[in-house]
Amino acid sequence: MVEFNLPADSKISTGKTVKAPDGATRIKRFKIYRYDPTVNENPSLDTFEVDLDTCGPMILDALLKIKNEMDATLTFRRSCREGVCGSCAFNIDGTNTLACTKPIADVSGDVKVFPLPHLPVIKDLVPDLSQPYAQYASIKPWLMADGSAPPVGEHLQSPAERAKLDGMWECILCFSCQTSCPSYWWNGDRYLGPAVLLQAYRWIADSRDTAADKRLDDLDDPFKLFRCHTIMNCTNTCPKGLNPGQAIAEIKKDLAKRL
Repeated sequence: MVEFNLPADSKISTGKTVKAPDGATRIKRFKIYRYDPTVNENPSLDTFEVDLDTCGPMILDALLKIKNEMDATLTFRRSCREGVCGSCAFNIDGTNTLACTKPIADVSGDVKVFPLPHLPVIKDLVPDLSQPYAQYASIKPWLMADGSAPPVGEHLQSPAERAKLDGMWECILCFSCQTSCPSYWWNGDRYLGPAVLLQAYRWIADSRDTAADKRLDDLDDPFKLFRCHTIMNCTNTCPKGLNPGQAIAEIKKDLAKRL
């Protein structure tokens, strides 16, 4: 759990409260992080009382209702609403997850929604993902073959070879794991982080890729890879149920085999 505690001297101030309509009987309070870089003010926590009888069941449904009906200035990312695109990753109730797949009913008490932690905030719930995207690009996340065309016109795999990719290709790059990792918080400029390393191993394990040795060479670095201390926040928080920690361990094992 990545908890946002707000001590008395916190720089996050108490913001406005928007009440539910008169007559609402099933009310849920949402405390949402607000930050506007164009205004010279500290971030705040605004409170919105949502009538659950007129709202869908997921956290994202509530955020959309708040934006559409209560405060049009609320800013956040969202797209597919199906747990596929990874856009609506926030810190919800102390855990990084997807708002579109997180039921409101799973949260007891007030729902606290913050942007993904330890990244610069562009506005409200929108973090700046420039660094993790640049790190993702650095691992060359595409098939690299030796240049010879397959005799049948495509790169074939056996069922066993294809099965090695399960648990990795499903990653949607929401960066929930990346931003739950203390090693990434403190060394994010040099440590690639669990999401990027999971993607790196996806190509190392792919039988069609012929650049595994080069990929391992690039990762053999005390910071890029070995800042992982197996805390396992990454695996615990992944909304897709993947295991980045295991992928990182497999990279380390592959490097050890070359000694």
